[in-house]
This record gives sequence, C-alpha cells and structure tokens, in this order.
Amino acid sequence: MSNAATLTPEQTRRNQLGLIVSASIAALLYLYLYVEMGWRQASLFLVGLAAGVILYHAAFGFTGAWREVAKTGRSAGLRAQMVMLGVTVLIFTPLISVGEIGGIALRGSVAPVNLGVVCGAFLFGIGMQLGGGCASGTLFTAGGGNVRMLVTLASFIAGSVLGTFHWQSWQGVPGFEPMALSRSFGVVGGVLISMVLFAGVYLAAAAWEKCRHGDLLSTKIASSPTLLRGPWPLIAGALALTAVNVATLLLAGRPWGVTAAFALWGAKILGVVGLDISHWAYWSRPNSLASLNGSLFNDITSVMNFGIMLGALMAASLAHKFSPSMRIPARSLLAAVVGGLMLGYGARIAFGCNIGAYFGGISSTSLHGWLWFVAAFAGSSIGTRLRPWFGLD
Repeated sequence: MSNAATLTPEQTRRNQLGLIVSASIAALLYLYLYVEMGWRQASLFLVGLAAGVILYHAAFGFTGAWREVAKTGRSAGLRAQMVMLGVTVLIFTPLISVGEIGGIALRGSVAPVNLGVVCGAFLFGIGMQLGGGCASGTLFTAGGGNVRMLVTLASFIAGSVLGTFHWQSWQGVPGFEPMALSRSFGVVGGVLISMVLFAGVYLAAAAWEKCRHGDLLSTKIASSPTLLRGPWPLIAGALALTAVNVATLLLAGRPWGVTAAFALWGAKILGVVGLDISHWAYWSRPNSLASLNGSLFNDITSVMNFGIMLGALMAASLAHKFSPSMRIPARSLLAAVVGGLMLGYGARIAFGCNIGAYFGGISSTSLHGWLWFVAAFAGSSIGTRLRPWFGLD
C-alpha cells in the first residue's frame, strides 16, 4: 500500500490538491447550508461527509461482500452487515415507536411487498456487480477518484430517470400492502423476530464458509490500521454506518436514502435542456414536485450524497490513494453503462437501493426490506457470473 514515504512528487501534489479542494468545498458548502438552509440541513451534510470517510476507509461496500459469498464462500462482509442491521434495529424500533423527538416526526422505511420489489431488486443486484458498486459504493468510489465509477454514476442517474418514467406502470403489480414486524407484533416482538432472522443469515453464511474453507475469516483485520489511512475493520465500519443511519433518522425524520437524489439530478438536467417532465406521475406527486421545483441544496438526500463524495475524496487524499486514471477497457466501460442503468431503474421500481430498501427497510422491520435482500442477492449472484464476460475478473 502506498504511503507518504514512497509517493512521487506528482502523486504528493495530486493528493494535496485533492485534500485542499475537497476540504475547501466542504467548508464552503457547510457554511452556505447553515446560513441559507439552517443547522439541520448543514448537520445532515456533515453526516454525509462522515459516511463518505467511513465507507472509504472501511471499504464497506455491499457489492464486494455479496460477490465474495457467491464466488468464494467468504462471508465476513455479509456477517458484518447482519451485525450492523441488528444494532440498528435495536435503536430504530423504539425511536420510531415514539413517533416524535425534538419536534421531528420519525418514520421508518416501509413499502409494499410486491412484484416491483422483486424485479427491481433483482435488476439492482445484477447491476451492482456489472457497474462495480451499489448506491453508496458508487458514490464513495467515484468521490475517491475512480473514473470508471463516474461512468456508472452517470448511467445510474439515467436509469433512475427512466425508472420514474415507468414508475406508474409498476404501481399496480401483484403484491401486498406495506407490512412492518413492529406494527404487527409490537416493538419487542418486531425486534425479537428481526434478531432471529439476522442470526439465521449470520449462522447460515458462517456454516457455508466453514463448509467451503474449514475456517472463518474475522470481521477484524490483522494489520494495524490508522484513523486517517485505514483500512478499518469491517465491524468498525458496520457500527459507524449504524451511527450514520441513526443520525439521519433523528435529523431528517426518516432513515438514510441515496437513490431518490439520482432521479432528481437527472430530472434537473432534463429541465436544463428544455424537457419538462413534471407531468409524469412520479413527479406530479406533491413532495416530488416540490423537490423538482426547488433547490438541490434543499433536498436532504442530495445534500448527504454531496457529503459522501466529498468525504470519500478527503479520505482518499489523506490516505495518499487519490490517483484517478482515464484508462478504462472498452468492455469494462460497457459494463459500467449497462450496470448503472440497471441500478437506477431497479432502485426506482423497488422502493430504494441497498441503503434505502435493504438497510433502511430491514432496520425499520419492513418485510419489503427482506424481500429486497433475497431478490438482490439472487441478482448479485448472477451478476457475479456475468462479470468475466466484461473482463471484470
């Protein structure tokens, strides 16, 4: 791993510039948000900034963790996710049951359990392996200087807009009304059932890994990580992301989300070139229309996403790893485009992504989160097998 002593002068200047630029933009954006939008929006930007640092240093992507299970049987990443979900449920469930804290109404991410979730999550699972990242993974790797992931992000945005165009067609698909364990079985019952499910996935993943390898890889790491250069242990990343989601719930009134902003960014771009999509069913809803007509800096998800990208750039620069390259093989570039489109479209019709539907949904004890997990994991397993066709393995 590169360190300050082995960097060339050019690499040193590049990382210094990355740090100066990211820190300066972050400071200016924070001040603007604080003055124009208030302390809460500025605080959410800081939460996003922290998420970018955490995701980069812990390398806490969902894509690689799921790929390892399908490809090698190693499950440390998936097991760390179960710990993350378990701790978050313990905190989320009583908070959401209270209904309001500090004048902010709290709600979970609960959505219908229907065919749209299955199809969208399955597409998302394939897309995350071809595109090279999930929603949060695309943001932090793009922010950290991965040029290929900028292509994935652009295609993610395009796919999200396409998903909003078809959104109305997916509203009448077969399924069931939103169901949350904590609503059906109470706070204690919802938590206990969730814990049983987490333990089941954890133990099944561990048993599969032992069957394949005879041992378990730890969620800790053998090396001595540093705070600014990493790598952090997976379990540290899991607990830190729990803190990010809890902070988002308390400040925004709902769990962390990522991909709704991509649809908004795409819609804004279409507006700039003269295309009015406000009559689409997705955008004609009051809240969506208000976001479309308002400032991006007034949109919570957008502000947090900006923070994630800037935080990842700061983390990459501090770790002396900011080294963007324009050399992308053609097949890899094609995979980024196809994968990004699938990610964006899948997230829109499945009520979210790995953050909004999987992390936020399951943490809210919503059954749609578990359905999303099963369908996306299946898609991810297929996507893993498709990667060699694009020269990705």
